[in-house]
Amino acid sequence: MKSYNAILVGNGTMGKRHRARFEACGVKFIAAADNQEEFDGFADKLTCGTAGGLPADFAVIASPASTHYAYAKFFLERKIPVLVEKPLAISGEEAQELVDLAAKNDTLLFVAQSECYNPIFLNFRKHFLAELNARLEAGDKLPAGNVRLEFRREHKYSERCRDVNVSLDLLVHDLSLFFTLFRYEDVDISFKTSAESRDRARMYLKVARGPYKGVTADFYVNRDSDVDVRTISVSYGRQGGSPGSNYTVSLARYLDNGEIAHIPDSLENEHRFFLKLLDGACGDWGKRIARIAADCVKLASRQ
Repeated sequence: MKSYNAILVGNGTMGKRHRARFEACGVKFIAAADNQEEFDGFADKLTCGTAGGLPADFAVIASPASTHYAYAKFFLERKIPVLVEKPLAISGEEAQELVDLAAKNDTLLFVAQSECYNPIFLNFRKHFLAELNARLEAGDKLPAGNVRLEFRREHKYSERCRDVNVSLDLLVHDLSLFFTLFRYEDVDISFKTSAESRDRARMYLKVARGPYKGVTADFYVNRDSDVDVRTISVSYGRQGGSPGSNYTVSLARYLDNGEIAHIPDSLENEHRFFLKLLDGACGDWGKRIARIAADCVKLASRQ
C-alpha cells in the first residue's frame, strides 16, 4: 500500500482511534493539534503532497463539531483531502459549501459516519433492499404506511459532543443510513420536533417520489437514556391479504453486563474505503457520501 503523511486535528477519543487505525495501515502522522493555538503553530507550513513545507497527503478532523467547518474549509482550500468526523458542519449552508468547495478543487471530502460501514448494517441493507425490490417485481405496491422503518438510537449521558444538540450528534448517524437506502430528492419531512431537549429528538420522513414511494421512517434519538439501544425495525402491512414479515436488527453487540461491545470492522471498513478513495478508486461513491453527509446536516439542523 502507498505510504501517506497525515495531519490530525483533535486528539480526543475519536482522534486517537482514527490515528491508531491509520497508523496500523502504515500512515505517518507528521503533525497533530488539540486546539487552535497548536494548529496555528504549523498551519502556515502545510502543503499538499510532497513539495516543501509540511507535506500532508490528507487531514483527519476529530475536533469539536462546531469547529469542523472552519478546519475542513482550511484544508480543502489548499486541496488537501479531508476525513472529518460527523457532523460535517452545524448548518446546512456550511455543509453544502464544503461539498461544493471539494468539487471545485477536485479534492476528497469524506465524512466519518462509521455506522454506514458497520457489517451488521451492510448485511441489513443488502437483504432489505433485495426484499423490497422482490416485492416490487412481484407487482406489489407500496402505499403510504405499508413499509415502515423505525430507527432508534439511545445511550447514557456523556460529556462528549456537548457543543451540538442531539440531532447533530446522533440523528445524523441514522439519517446517513437511511440515505444509503433512498434518494434525498425523493424524501419529504412529515414531522420533526424542535429537539425535545438538547438530548432527545424525533423525526418522521416519507419517501414521496420514485420507485419506493410509500416507505415511511420514524427516528428517535436520546443521549441521556437509561439504556443503550441502536436498532432498525422493519414492519410491513398486509400485501395481497397476507401479513408482511416484521423484524428488528440491532446494530450493536452487547457484553454479558449489558455494556456495548466494540465492532472493530466498522472503523476498519471506513478507513479502508477512505484509503481506496484517496488512491483514486470509487470516485463517484466518494462524492455521493459527501452529499449524503451534507443532506443529513440540512435535515438535522432544521428546527
